Amino acid sequence: MPDEVLLVLSTFPDRGTAQRIAEELVVGRFAACANVASAVDSFYWWKGEIETASEVLVYFKTTAKRFDAFEGKLRELHPYHVPEIIALRVSDGSREYLSWVADNCRA
Repeated sequence: MPDEVLLVLSTFPDRGTAQRIAEELVVGRFAACANVASAVDSFYWWKGEIETASEVLVYFKTTAKRFDAFEGKLRELHPYHVPEIIALRVSDGSREYLSWVADNCRA
């Protein structure tokens, strides 16, 4: 059975920042894959006020074993004071793909 795979979501202020950080996390094997999506409109509370922003969403695929290192590196690279880092456990999927993710997240 492969390592437990996680889908991690994070938003970035612009496409260039998202691509740069996504590439660095994949090259460093913190994630096996990163998908940089189109812009999303975000509405959120910040310091007692409603804010809106156009952001870029990235889907990262990593493993539970690599998550602490992944999160640390993402926090180091991310420009936001409180970056969105949401990890979802993948409960099912293609066995070959999940094995590929696990194989490509090894330090």
